[in-house]
Amino acid sequence: MSLNDPQWGKRPGGGGGDGPPDLEEMWRNFNQKLGGLFGRNRRGGGGPSIEPPSFKQMGGGIGLLAGLILLLWLASGFYIVVEGQRGVVLTFGKFSEVTNAGLRWRLPFPVQSHEIVDLSGVRTVEIGYRNNVKTRVLRESLMLTDDENIIDIQFAVQYILKDPMEYLFNNRRPEDTVMQAAETAFREIVGKSKMDFVLYEGREQIAVDSQKAMQDLLDRYKTGVLISKVTMQNAQPPEQVQAAFDDAVRAKQDLERQRNEGQAYYNDVVPKARGTAARLFEEANGYNQRVVANSEGEASRFGLILSEYQKAPAVMRERLYLETVQQILSSTSKIMVDAKAGTNLLYLPLDKIMQMSGAATLQGPAAAAPVQPSEAAPASGARSRDTLRPREREGRP
Repeated sequence: MSLNDPQWGKRPGGGGGDGPPDLEEMWRNFNQKLGGLFGRNRRGGGGPSIEPPSFKQMGGGIGLLAGLILLLWLASGFYIVVEGQRGVVLTFGKFSEVTNAGLRWRLPFPVQSHEIVDLSGVRTVEIGYRNNVKTRVLRESLMLTDDENIIDIQFAVQYILKDPMEYLFNNRRPEDTVMQAAETAFREIVGKSKMDFVLYEGREQIAVDSQKAMQDLLDRYKTGVLISKVTMQNAQPPEQVQAAFDDAVRAKQDLERQRNEGQAYYNDVVPKARGTAARLFEEANGYNQRVVANSEGEASRFGLILSEYQKAPAVMRERLYLETVQQILSSTSKIMVDAKAGTNLLYLPLDKIMQMSGAATLQGPAAAAPVQPSEAAPASGARSRDTLRPREREGRP
């Protein structure tokens, strides 16, 4: 059956069929619904006709539709600012105000628009690598030190936003600006430092100085960015000279070890030598003071003796003689006495006498009897000294 056939789609014999619906019937139903919307149906004569709507009906429908559209347009001006974010309102593309967290409303587009800026989120920029320190970007990581050595440095910069207006309007690509400022500041600090300082003891100091230089540079550009932390991920010589550099590091470690050993030996020997020198100095000083004091004492004693001798020469000679003999006899244990009157030689065993006296003292009064025969010798010695005294006095001038 052809599509131009007027019987196409109709149900033959009034019965049902599975063919497509009648297009004329569908068009008729559509016209009826459209007429019911804008007016009323007028039936007369041979078929349905559509009555055009009145001006009042058309004005009421258009007003309702305009009110609905206006309501939707005004509702599109509501927006929500989450805590930790700021909303920047633009009026015809020009900055108008900054809004805090909460439900906010602005004039709908195209009069006003808004931008949401996250101030609490921490952003990270990687210099010299991407995602992993093994993925190096040599164009960014190779830097020249003050002693004309090349080192490979990878570091990361973390920053937050402090001024949403400066962040949106003063820079076209803020992240690229932060990256270039970080690389510039780091190259400046490394270029003023020695290679060993960058690789070992000065890593923390370089990170602090670089952060300060970055912040000064970004504030000068008015980017609205605040650097929170700079982390040096890796710092080493280039791969081409890594072996030679390791040898130099080992040699330097050996030098440091030997220096520490020498310092330890110095710390052990020098204090002992200084202590010995101080002790000898104090001993010499003490000996000096003792000798001087003894000399001064003897001189003053001699002066006193001289004054007394001038008063009574005979008495002083006798006294000096007795003191000298007492001093000599107190330091010896055996005495030999030669009497000038005869040929008798007296022997006084003082050590034996002292031992016997000590034994007698320990044993008690009963043991003192055997010591009596030996007491004659001291007595005879005393008598002999008495006979010698006038002779010596006669012989003295």
